[in-house]
Amino acid sequence: MTTDTMATGQTRPQLVFVHGIGGPRDAAKELADWTRALAEGAGAAGSAPERAALAAALAADSAFASYGDLFTANGAQGAGAGADEEQAVLTLDLLAEFLDELATSPGHQDHRGLARVRAQLSPQGEAQGVLNPVRHLNLMLASVAALPGLSWGARRLSRVELLGILSQPGRYLRRAEPDATGRTLDRRVRDRVLRCLDPSRPAIVVAHSLGTVVALEALAEYRGPVALLVTVGSPIATPGVVRPLIRPRPPATPETVAAWADFRDSDDLVVPKRRLVKAVEPNSAGVRPTPHRLTSARFWSHDATTYLRREEVAGPVLEARAATAPRS
Repeated sequence: MTTDTMATGQTRPQLVFVHGIGGPRDAAKELADWTRALAEGAGAAGSAPERAALAAALAADSAFASYGDLFTANGAQGAGAGADEEQAVLTLDLLAEFLDELATSPGHQDHRGLARVRAQLSPQGEAQGVLNPVRHLNLMLASVAALPGLSWGARRLSRVELLGILSQPGRYLRRAEPDATGRTLDRRVRDRVLRCLDPSRPAIVVAHSLGTVVALEALAEYRGPVALLVTVGSPIATPGVVRPLIRPRPPATPETVAAWADFRDSDDLVVPKRRLVKAVEPNSAGVRPTPHRLTSARFWSHDATTYLRREEVAGPVLEARAATAPRS
């Protein structure tokens, strides 16, 4: 009997976090940050020591699936560094969908500069073939960063960083960039997640942004029980680029997932307006994403810890953890 197995024969649940876009991460620090955010969201009776105790208890049975270094291996920095045309086209398509979502957000419906840049992004007629896609992508990123009213981009992100953010979903979904053993980039990313999961223990998986795509695909081949899948800031329902490329097709709730809670902040520009529940097929048990809409009144509400600090998100995670814990 392992240390995780109690007298009842039950095992303690495991909590696995799957991050979104970005470069290499300190898994231990990220695990501490994410569990601390969940503890703050749960309230923990309002005292700092109790929140710290809860965060420590969560971290003890948790793992942080870190894969950002795979996107920067061998000096690769995104679509602008040694990218081919197919990769750049995918990134341009993602940028177009981002701008389309932004154009429907409050305060941007009549943004003339945004409309102009969007028109330049997908020119009609002969103009489409004038620029190499890689060069066109770099020019468009510069135009987006310079838009009045979007100074958050210039303050928060350099053009290279913005390029990395936009290129990673396309690089993952392209199913290319094999290593010396022939494993493609997306395969290596999923393997990082699967290595964090123990099929002998019930799992609670919390995934953010691109990590929701990774988690969905990884769990599709996972055979262990998943008591709860939580997705926050998910682009899975993005109709033009993301959803059509997810495997299996069409996207479906993995068979071993018993419940799925999806959280979307109404101010999150990364999440498409289409509800995730309409973009994903149920599994054989009829499980589909249960949608939860949040409102933060923040311009940039996409950060993972911003979601995890919400009571609406932390509550179901703690409830699932308690429900799957061994009975003494």
